[in-house]
Amino acid sequence: MQQRVSVSRKVFVVGNYTFLILLSLLCLLPLFQVLSISFSSSAAASAGLVKLLPVNFTFASYSYILQKQEFISSFGITFQRLVIGFIINMGLSLLCAYPLSKESKDLRIRSWYAWFFVFTILFNGGLIPTYMVVSMTGLIDTIWALIIPSAVSVFNVILLMNFFRGLPREIEESAFIDGAGHWLVLWKMYVPMSYPVLATISLFTMVFHWNSWFDGLIYMNFPKNYPLSTYLQLLVINSNPMKMDPRNLAGILEISERTTRAAQIFLGALPILIVYPFLQKFFVKGIVLGSVKG
Repeated sequence: MQQRVSVSRKVFVVGNYTFLILLSLLCLLPLFQVLSISFSSSAAASAGLVKLLPVNFTFASYSYILQKQEFISSFGITFQRLVIGFIINMGLSLLCAYPLSKESKDLRIRSWYAWFFVFTILFNGGLIPTYMVVSMTGLIDTIWALIIPSAVSVFNVILLMNFFRGLPREIEESAFIDGAGHWLVLWKMYVPMSYPVLATISLFTMVFHWNSWFDGLIYMNFPKNYPLSTYLQLLVINSNPMKMDPRNLAGILEISERTTRAAQIFLGALPILIVYPFLQKFFVKGIVLGSVKG
């Protein structure tokens, strides 16, 4: 029997979809404009003729960018930071969340550790003490200065810890009876059952390392060591990044500072835009399963 849908329900569904479509367009239109500017000629971009579609379509800005050593170098540093930082962040989060999820004989000990981690969310040493620690440990101008200070995310640890607590204890107990140890239980049982929450914190970790720019600005003394986000940040606030560049003289009519900025910003955001749809299906499920349960 087909259930009758009321008029008010139809109005709500149409209004809801309309609102969500308009909200999505508001988020996507700026990205489309940046993409259109990057494919437009210098004259059209400088005159403000580019709206949603490119004017005088050209690949000149991308050809120019891919020849810039600074952009290629910063892209490589960010990719290196992403790979190493992802492995360290995920490994430490797992090793920290697993023991905290166990039932302790002394609840006061587990509670103390939990509050210790929560305390680091609410308070921190500040910029100057953090810089002094990084400097005194010899990490300045190294890739480790971008990775080690943020090696453990307490938010990710809490998500994992609560997810682990929700897994059936009978599976773990049966593994212990068969002779398995904690290492085997973690990597062979807990990790395969935790794909939704692992995908969620993987997305958080990748976005953090890819978009982080401030640590590169304060921990790197030479522009050649800047990650991509720091390079793009300085590019945006710089008055004219193409000034006195002899490679720009031949194509002055096809490229400009606005088109090259747009192209570099789009290329910087492209990897995350490619990865995000593949992890989106795990995102909401991972957040809900790993959230704090009453």
